[in-house]
Amino acid sequence: MRNILMVEDDSTIAFAVKYAVEQERFNLEIAENLEEARKTISKQKYDIVLLDVMLPDGNGYDFLKEIKRINEDLPVIFLTACDEEVNIVMGLDIGADDYITKPFRVRELISRINAVLRRNGKSQSDNKKVLKFGDLSIHTLEARVFKNGEEVLLTSAEYKLLLILIQNENTVLSRNKILEKLWDVTYDFINDNTLSVYIKRLREKIEDDSSKPKYIITVRGLGYKWNGSGQSDNTK
Repeated sequence: MRNILMVEDDSTIAFAVKYAVEQERFNLEIAENLEEARKTISKQKYDIVLLDVMLPDGNGYDFLKEIKRINEDLPVIFLTACDEEVNIVMGLDIGADDYITKPFRVRELISRINAVLRRNGKSQSDNKKVLKFGDLSIHTLEARVFKNGEEVLLTSAEYKLLLILIQNENTVLSRNKILEKLWDVTYDFINDNTLSVYIKRLREKIEDDSSKPKYIITVRGLGYKWNGSGQSDNTK
């Protein structure tokens, strides 16, 4: 049974989520504020944390940084009403594995919890090589990416998106297909805006000029494709 810590001051939401996830054989504990969450997480081992942004005694962004200093491998999903792009970008940039906005559907939440847990617990036995594309090298065994010899820090979602594109090199993938592969669930459960954020942030990290991408190419009206040569592409 997987253990979940939910940091949420809205008891109605918290207990609704608790009931739903425990039907799926999860054990969920609730902390109503950061002080309680700090005490709880110091005593108990958790497999994943569901974290609100606005809490009575602080904000979730700061607490995420605390969590990562203690255990950088502990997955965290933001579950919050803050749905502006700047909030999503901030949450993902500081290390969140996913960002779900309220109101949400419980089936979506459970699917995305499972997807994050699969990504973090996935065996890497079949990833034993270094993939090279121009100035990029992807060390799949270690899940690390380098550009011109310097490491590029990606969130787990950004890294999986990168691998999906690479594994389908020179093949146009629709947004729906990427979302299905990225979350291992149907498109109905996914906030399409989040994919736009991931594409934007990934381009900013691996492209020389994110406004003129050479690797992640937009195919108008169809989707995206990975241009492994890194050479000029006129599809956009």
